[in-house]
Amino acid sequence: MTLSSFYPPKRTLMGPGPSDIYPQVLQALSRPTLGHLDPLFIGMMDELKSLLQYVFQTENPFTIAVSAPGSAGMEACFVNLIQPGEKVIVCRNGVFGERMRENVVRCGGEAVVVDDEWGRPVTIEKVEAALIAHPDAIALAFVHAETSTGALSDAEALGKLAKAHGCLSIVDTVTSLGGVPLYVDKWQLDAVYSGSQKCLSCVPGLSPLTFSAQAIAKIEARNTPVRSWFLDQSLVLGYWSGEGKRSYHHTAPVNSLYALHESLVLLKNEGLENAWQRHREAHLMLKEGLETLGISFVVDESARLPQLNAVNIPNGIDDGEVRTRLLEEFNLEIGAGLGDLAGKAWRIGLMGYGARRENVALCLKALEEVLR
Repeated sequence: MTLSSFYPPKRTLMGPGPSDIYPQVLQALSRPTLGHLDPLFIGMMDELKSLLQYVFQTENPFTIAVSAPGSAGMEACFVNLIQPGEKVIVCRNGVFGERMRENVVRCGGEAVVVDDEWGRPVTIEKVEAALIAHPDAIALAFVHAETSTGALSDAEALGKLAKAHGCLSIVDTVTSLGGVPLYVDKWQLDAVYSGSQKCLSCVPGLSPLTFSAQAIAKIEARNTPVRSWFLDQSLVLGYWSGEGKRSYHHTAPVNSLYALHESLVLLKNEGLENAWQRHREAHLMLKEGLETLGISFVVDESARLPQLNAVNIPNGIDDGEVRTRLLEEFNLEIGAGLGDLAGKAWRIGLMGYGARRENVALCLKALEEVLR
C-alpha cells in the first residue's frame, strides 16, 4: 500500500472545541524548533507565564501551561491537592462535574456531590448547605462553564463561599477562559485549569493552570506522594520557575507553546474586555437567527454561555443527518449533545477566532437550508 501525506479540508469549527485557529497561531507552529532548555525558549516561557497571568487575571507566581490537554490540567489539580481520605464537595450539573467526582475517587478522597439539573447553573444555596453539613471538607470543586450544557455558574460567589468555609476551590475554566469574565484573584479561586483549544483559539493539547499561594502550601504540606509523577507540580515547578538554569522534567511541546504564546499575544492586544464583548455580540446575532428558525435554547438566558450555545433539536429532525449534511455540504461542524442531552440538543460554539459575524451567518444559512 502506498501512503501519502494527509491534507485535511478547510472546515469551519463551530462545535464545543476545538475551535477555529487564528492563522497567526498556525504560522507560529511552523517556526524552527528550539531545545526545551534553550535560553531563548526559556525567555519565551517567561513571557508565556506573564500572558497567562493576564488572561487568568492573577498574580499567582505558579501560572503555567501543562503539557497535555485540559483533562490533564483537571487531574493535575486533584492529584496534587487531594490526599487519601480527604473530603471534597463536588458540584455536578453536567459531564465535567462528574469527571471531577471521578478524580476525587481516584485520588482516594471522599466526594460529596451537589447535583443540579443539566442546563442549570450550580445552586449556591445547595453548596452552602453541603459546606455546613461537612465542615471537614478541604475543597470545593465546580465547573465555571459547563461544556456539555452551555450553563455558566457563579464562580465569584462559589469561590468566596469556599473561602468562608476554609476550603480550597478547584475550578474548571476550560470553556470560559477568554470568552467570559474570569478574575482568579478577585474571586479568590485557588486551583484553576483551562484548555488551549477553546476561546484561546490555539491548537489542542495544552492546559493553562494557575495555583494560589494557599494551593501551593497544601501541596507542600502533603504527607503522601502525588499519585502521578508526570503531573506532580512540585517537580514541574523546577522547569517553569527560577532565574536562568531550569531543571529538566520532560520534553516540553515546544512548537505548541509557540502557538499558545501567539494566541495569548493576540488576546492581550485585543484586550480581555473587548474579547468578552465580541463573544457576547456573536452570541446575540446567533440567538436572533436561531429564534427566527424556531430553535430554542437549553439554558435560561440568565445563565447562558455566549461561546457555547446548547439548543434544542426541533421535533422530527434527525440529529445525525443534520450534522452530517452540515459537514459534507458546508464544511461546517457543530456539536452533538452529551449525556442527558444526547440526541436532544446541538452545541454551537462561538469561541475565540470563531466568534465572528461571518461564522454566525454561515451557520444560520446552512441550518436554514438543511432544516428546510
